[in-house]
Amino acid sequence: MSSNQQVAEPQKREYVWLLVTIVVLGALVRLGAAVWWESRIPEGERFFFGDSLSYEVLARHLARGEDFVYGDAQVARTPGYPLLLAPVYWLGEQPPTLALRLIGIVCGTLAIGLAAWIARMLFDPVAAVFAALLVAFYPGAIAMSVFILSEAPFAPLMLLNLGWLIVALRAEDPSRRMKFAALSGLAFGLAILMRPSWLMFPLFAAPIGLLFYPDRKQQLYAYTTAAVVAALVLTPWWVRNYVVIGKFVPTTLQVGASLYDGISPMATGASDMSYVPEFKRDLAAEEATLEGPLPGTFESRLDDRMKQASIDWAKQNPGSVIQLAGVKFWRYWNPLGNDPKVIGKMDIVTALGYLPIVVTGLLAIVLFARRMWIYCLLALPIFYFCCLHMVFVSSIRYRQPPMLALAILSAGLLAGWWRMYCQRIATSLPSEN
Repeated sequence: MSSNQQVAEPQKREYVWLLVTIVVLGALVRLGAAVWWESRIPEGERFFFGDSLSYEVLARHLARGEDFVYGDAQVARTPGYPLLLAPVYWLGEQPPTLALRLIGIVCGTLAIGLAAWIARMLFDPVAAVFAALLVAFYPGAIAMSVFILSEAPFAPLMLLNLGWLIVALRAEDPSRRMKFAALSGLAFGLAILMRPSWLMFPLFAAPIGLLFYPDRKQQLYAYTTAAVVAALVLTPWWVRNYVVIGKFVPTTLQVGASLYDGISPMATGASDMSYVPEFKRDLAAEEATLEGPLPGTFESRLDDRMKQASIDWAKQNPGSVIQLAGVKFWRYWNPLGNDPKVIGKMDIVTALGYLPIVVTGLLAIVLFARRMWIYCLLALPIFYFCCLHMVFVSSIRYRQPPMLALAILSAGLLAGWWRMYCQRIATSLPSEN
C-alpha cells in the first residue's frame, strides 16, 4: 500500500465520522424542536395546521380498515402520508402527537444523509460535509421535520428521485441506467402520493434538458423508464379513484378549490378556503332542481365548478391575475415569512438560515448549470414550485423542500471556496528545508 493510500484512508474515515456526527446532531436538533413546538400548542388542541387534522382523520380510517374518506370527500388527499401515519393509530384513537412528529424527524434525518450523498456524488467529500451541515441546521428543514405535514416525507423522496435520476443520467452501462431510472421512477411515484404538486415537475424539467443539453437519447431513455415505473406506482390510486368517482383522477379533487383559492375575486395570495361551503350550497341547490342522473359524483362536479369559476374570472381579469402572481412570487421568496402567527420572533432566524443558502445556491446555478444537465436538474425544483405557486396560493412553506436541493449546489460552491482558502493558507506557510 502506497503512502498516499495510507493518508487517504484515515481521511475518508474522518469524513464518514464527521458526517455521522452531523446527521446525529441534526436528528437531536429536530427532536428538541419537536418538544419545543409541542409546548407551544394551546392546551386542548392537537395541531396548529388544519391540514394536520385531515391527515389524522385519514390515517385513523386506514388504521381501522375503513374507507379513505375525509368528511364527504373521497379524493381530498393522496394516500401517501396517511399511510405512513396509520401504524401510529394502531396504538390508540389519539396517539401522542410527538409520536407522529417522530416520523417527520426520521424523514428529516434521512434528508440530511441524502443531501450529503448527492453532494459527494457530484462534488467531493468536503461538499458532502457542507451539504449535511446546511440541511441539518437549516431552519426550514427543521420545521418540515417537526410539523405534521406531508413535506416531511416528501423531502427525502424528492432527493431520492433526483439523486437516482442523476445516477441514471451519468451511467454509461445501459443496465445500470435502466435500474437507477426505474428507482427514480419509484421515488417519483411515491413522492407524488405524498405531495401531488410534484406530478408536473417532469413537464417543467425534461424540455429544458432535451433542448439545452447533450445526450438526448440517454435522457429520453431514463425519463421514459422512470415514467413507466411511476405510472405503475400510481396505478392502484388511479384505479381506486376511477371506481369511486367514475373518471380518471391523477391526484386529488382539490385542484378546483386550490385554483380558486389562488385566482378569484377573493384571492390575496394566501390560503382562505372559506368560500367552499358557499359553492357547495349553490351547487346542491342547483342540482336539486334537475332531473335524471348527473355525471360523476358531487365531489367531482364541485371540483369542476370551482375550477371553471376560477378560469372564467381569470379571463375577465388578466391584470388582476398578473398582479396576484407578483404578490405570490414575493410570498414565496420572502426571507422573513408571511404569517406572524407562525414566525413571530423567529423571523430573523428564518432569514439568517435562508439567505446564505439561496444566495450561494443561485450563484452556484450560474457557475455549475453550464457544465452538465445534472447540476441544472438540482436547481430546477426551487423554480418549478415558484411558478406553480404563482398560480395557486403561495407561502414560504412551499419553497422548503426544494431548498434542500438548492443547498446541495450551495455546498459544492462552499467546498470550492474552502479548498481555495486552505490552499492559500498552505502556500503562505514557511516551507521546511
